[in-house]
Amino acid sequence: MRITGAVLERCDAPAPFAVSRPVTVGELDLDPPGPGELLVRIEAAGLCHSDLSVVDGSRIRPTPMLLGHEAAGVVVEAGPGTPVGVGRRVVMTFLPRCGECEACGTDGRLPCSVGGAANAAGTLVGGGIRLRRDGAPVRHHLGVSAFATHAVVSSSSVVPVDDDVPPDVAALLGCAVLTGGGAVVNAGRPRPGDPVIVVGLGGVGMAALLVAAALGHEVSGVDAVPGKLALARHLGAAAAYTPAEAAGLRAPVVVEAAGSARAFETAYALTAPGGTTVTVGLPHPDARASLSPLSLTAEARTVVGSYLGSAVPDRDIPRYVELWRVGRLPLERLISDRITLDGLPAALDRLAAGEALRQVVTFGKDDS
Repeated sequence: MRITGAVLERCDAPAPFAVSRPVTVGELDLDPPGPGELLVRIEAAGLCHSDLSVVDGSRIRPTPMLLGHEAAGVVVEAGPGTPVGVGRRVVMTFLPRCGECEACGTDGRLPCSVGGAANAAGTLVGGGIRLRRDGAPVRHHLGVSAFATHAVVSSSSVVPVDDDVPPDVAALLGCAVLTGGGAVVNAGRPRPGDPVIVVGLGGVGMAALLVAAALGHEVSGVDAVPGKLALARHLGAAAAYTPAEAAGLRAPVVVEAAGSARAFETAYALTAPGGTTVTVGLPHPDARASLSPLSLTAEARTVVGSYLGSAVPDRDIPRYVELWRVGRLPLERLISDRITLDGLPAALDRLAAGEALRQVVTFGKDDS
């Protein structure tokens, strides 16, 4: 079928992206789903820092590649042997899980090795490519490629949700909430009543803040952009500080969600003796941080890396849905803008400047 989508033509384009235009919107051909795959009509797709990191070259991926990895939509066709039926709303997650490799047996601690290899290659889990433009293949972004009217994905990349979950809320569950919330719940594991600090108040950091607050923890937010501090307090933070203002603050669980070495150092400095520093940010591969090895031993510290919030999507997404359903997790408040595919270059510039949380591309039923 013919679809419309946003294709990254090259990595490492200079900002502003509204001028360099590394992303083009146009028509592509999408093959039908194969065995174990689904054709999904996209309803909403969030713009995440992981999209930006491919555009600016922090994460090199094969191009051309149809971007977008945080999304929700409705299944319109199911390939043979697919357990999800036509008509179901699904959350699309960016790390498919084969369920059979050694990493899949770690209860989310390690990302699926099969899914990770497919993501790096720009293919679906089975190794296939379903996207073409003028007869030439276009790579898939993290098994999803959701900045398009439709996508073909592996059934291992989706989690069904009920129709009462709005598409834009459902989309956020696939990355921001799984990653930020999981950093708290699965990796940090604060005890009841423990305070939590979140360093880096972008979409993932604010999701971590919301989940921690929903679970009854006193949360403090830290960010170098002063404009984000008032929003953090509005979303439920007991307090919010710039890094300089936070000096001397301590908590048993500190989550770093900024994706920079300086933010990691800040998070580590704010972690109390005996506490856990959780890092979910994805800095440039060349980034290096400095910390005292002595403090790890003398203060019994723990540093934990958490990819996709150490999540098992089938297990975790229903938990977050229930928190949202009872009014404890107001995910709608994470959405800063609703945009179109044509608005992606300018939206990338806003994201790079720290001016947005989650900008969501929305599609109507007639967008095809």
